[in-house]
Amino acid sequence: MTDLRLLAGAVFLSAAGDLLALVTLALLVHDLTGDGLAVSALFAATMVPTVALAPVAGQLADRVESVRLLAITSLLAAAVAVALAFAGDLAAILGLTALLAGVGALAQPAEFALVPHVAAPGRLARANGLLEAARYAGFAVGPTVAGVAVAFGGERLALLVNAASFLAVAAATALMRARRPPVKSPTGDRAREGAVQLWRDPALRVTLLVNVVALLFISASITIEVFYVKDVLEAGDAAYAAIVAVWMAAMVAGATGLAGRLPQHHAAAVALLALAVQGAGMAAQTTWAILPVAFAGYAVGGLGHGVKNTLLRLVIQQRVPGRLHGRAFAAYSAARNAAELVALAAGGLLVAAIGPRPALLIAGLGPVVLAAGGLAILRPVAEPLTTRGAEAA
Repeated sequence: MTDLRLLAGAVFLSAAGDLLALVTLALLVHDLTGDGLAVSALFAATMVPTVALAPVAGQLADRVESVRLLAITSLLAAAVAVALAFAGDLAAILGLTALLAGVGALAQPAEFALVPHVAAPGRLARANGLLEAARYAGFAVGPTVAGVAVAFGGERLALLVNAASFLAVAAATALMRARRPPVKSPTGDRAREGAVQLWRDPALRVTLLVNVVALLFISASITIEVFYVKDVLEAGDAAYAAIVAVWMAAMVAGATGLAGRLPQHHAAAVALLALAVQGAGMAAQTTWAILPVAFAGYAVGGLGHGVKNTLLRLVIQQRVPGRLHGRAFAAYSAARNAAELVALAAGGLLVAAIGPRPALLIAGLGPVVLAAGGLAILRPVAEPLTTRGAEAA
């Protein structure tokens, strides 16, 4: 259990550092250039490496001892973060940001693959929920720390705090006793085997494909909701921040308080139901455009989001052989991030074309329809929980 807490602390620190850096760098690029395209390029630099490096990240996660890999990537990230703190022009900032994101992309599959080795027997869903909650808490804390650090010492201090967070992650991993040793893979077991495994399993194929396509709608709402709160609800910046906070808090509640109590033998189906709840919460609040209803809708949607993310991790761990956990998660992360890149642009186009209220309605209804279709297909193909995720080969 101590190892699980250490891993959760490392996830929290990493997530907080990521958001601290993103907020700080967005402010820095805005001040340097005043160019919206430059800020968009910054966001792209944080996401493209996850997609591009997925094959390498997955293979490293399966062929290098996981705790060692997390420690090495944390130290590398700290060095890049220090260099980023002293970068003075846009090209250097974008290049180092992409490098930092690339190092992070190498660490994520290793963290995922380590979870079954630190979870207590029979409590894998709860362990995933704790890690998801730690991630969301980090996302909530990071921007606040960024604001305080920038106010007191400028962008350089904030980025040096980010570097310190990576050193703390390395220290946390050094204290862990659990190990996931490298797995001997059969001849010809290549990087793409993770993606092949996700596609070959009927339940995984349906569940993950539906969720990746649903991200085209859900992630579009990130752009849409700013316009919805400001222009439709006619609320201020504080209300927008509060709505985001409600969503984050509900995600934590869903991941820690609910996901572990739901039927683990049918995690794929429950994940699709949670996706429908997430979309319904987003869509339903547009029927009555007042702030209290928006808070309620985002609370429901965030609850579904937290449950869904936790159970998606669980269903991959359940149905993929242990030797392929790193590659499978890297393949899923690459697909997810590619969808989010498209969705961020689509949200702006939807707002311009039809306005924020109908755009948010579409962004919410899309996941509901997709989840219903996925459940209809899943019923005849799904099989109960297996123990393949515990296998080494």
